[in-house]
Amino acid sequence: MQGIILAGGYGTRLQPITLGVSKALLPVYDKPMVYYPLSVLMLAGIRDIQIISAPEDVRAFQRLFGDGSELGLTLTYAEQDKPRGIADAFLISADHIGDDSVALVLGSSIFHGAKFGTLVNAAAQKVDGCVLFGHPVRDPERYAVGETDEDGTLLAIEENPEKPRTNLAITGLYLYDNKVVDIARGLQPSERGELEITDVNRTYLESGGAKLITLGRGFVWLDAGTQDALMDASAYVQVLQHRQGVRIACVEELAWRLGYIDRDAFYRLGSRLAKSPYGRYIMEVAETG
Repeated sequence: MQGIILAGGYGTRLQPITLGVSKALLPVYDKPMVYYPLSVLMLAGIRDIQIISAPEDVRAFQRLFGDGSELGLTLTYAEQDKPRGIADAFLISADHIGDDSVALVLGSSIFHGAKFGTLVNAAAQKVDGCVLFGHPVRDPERYAVGETDEDGTLLAIEENPEKPRTNLAITGLYLYDNKVVDIARGLQPSERGELEITDVNRTYLESGGAKLITLGRGFVWLDAGTQDALMDASAYVQVLQHRQGVRIACVEELAWRLGYIDRDAFYRLGSRLAKSPYGRYIMEVAETG
């Protein structure tokens, strides 16, 4: 399975903060926002990942991650010159996807939960159709919401419903088989001129190939796309890390624990950041295991 992080767009809901920097490079407490979606793909067992961003931001992502080899990953970069919708990612990354299945995660999506890694890894092992992830929200009218049967088969998708039948918002993590590229090619732009991910999902729904996994109690999904949401996400990460003594979405630690890099390489990554608490944490974990 190939991975895509969609970090394009102008971050208009976060302006003026994003006038000079990509939204996905803003800090969520102690690390850039993009670390969180990258950690999701790593937990899914995906090592070949393409980051899509605006042309002016590509170099910043390259400066942050390089080719990914220091994390045991293969990272490539692609440009989205203007917002054309989430589904446009499959057209941009068609060569990257090739004949494989694909996981797409939005650059502002943050997932956390004790068994989230196990859940997403299992879901990514064999995708036949599409696998979406739903999370209960108190304001479902703001989202695309899904309705499922007892087996998790998706029965209906409603976009910004006035009277939602469920409170399961469809999150910013999507798993698809290889048909998604052709489906995206066949889409017509919506009234706002974008290729809508909901139209992709409805195509799978109509063929009976859509599944929705509910992230219930014990799981957290945050979309850090507004000032308040960004502050809430940072506060959440700060509280958990201080209380538990572990780092959320520490991609260096993930790379080591997944066996992508050895202990010495892990330690070296921390030593470069030794003046920061983040770097000292990596060094301490490398030394103590």
